[in-house]
Amino acid sequence: MDSSPFRIYIGWDSTEAECADVLAHSITTRASIPVEIIYLKLADVELDRPRDPLQSTEFTYTRFLIPYLESFFGTVLFMDCDMVCLGDVAEIASLDMTGLALRVVKHNHKPKETTKMDGAIQTVYPRKNWSSVMLMKCENLRLWNMWTVRNASGAYLHQFRGVPDEEIGKLPGEWNVLDRWKEGTKLLHYTSGGPWHKGYKDHPDAGIWLKEQEAMIVNL
Repeated sequence: MDSSPFRIYIGWDSTEAECADVLAHSITTRASIPVEIIYLKLADVELDRPRDPLQSTEFTYTRFLIPYLESFFGTVLFMDCDMVCLGDVAEIASLDMTGLALRVVKHNHKPKETTKMDGAIQTVYPRKNWSSVMLMKCENLRLWNMWTVRNASGAYLHQFRGVPDEEIGKLPGEWNVLDRWKEGTKLLHYTSGGPWHKGYKDHPDAGIWLKEQEAMIVNL
């Protein structure tokens, strides 16, 4: 039986560095299995790709390099940084990946806002937010090589074009709940902006993130 830690990549952005720390703390303090947290930093990967004016984070595209970084071996998890984990990631680690390349929460997300965090443009496209949490079977994602991630369009990557639909499985919906906490939420995702952003201090569920931030500081 493999006793290696469950590897979890967190998208890291220099403008939201503390968010990654808070998410990492929320994961590790609730996990019943060994986990290894890896911050996906743009400076650590050699992605020679011009910045897309529509991209809102430094990890908009680097997330798709994870199978390449893992030498196309093993099953790993990716999460955006603007989240708080309220459940045990052992539930995700134990999911069967037979015949699958990915598991994601299959949202039908059509935001009404025209802007999101820090004034970034809020775009609407098929499979929006599917790529914000991805359980990836790396050997089945060889199409996400360095050349593809450097050159493919954002639509190609974020809509998983090239990945057969039958290889895109489901994650339970409670593992990527958008913007508002509800009963059973195990991963809360502040998609439009969280309490660390100017103008979002009064987010209805700001207290969940702020409580986790406080717990992290106490444990330092």
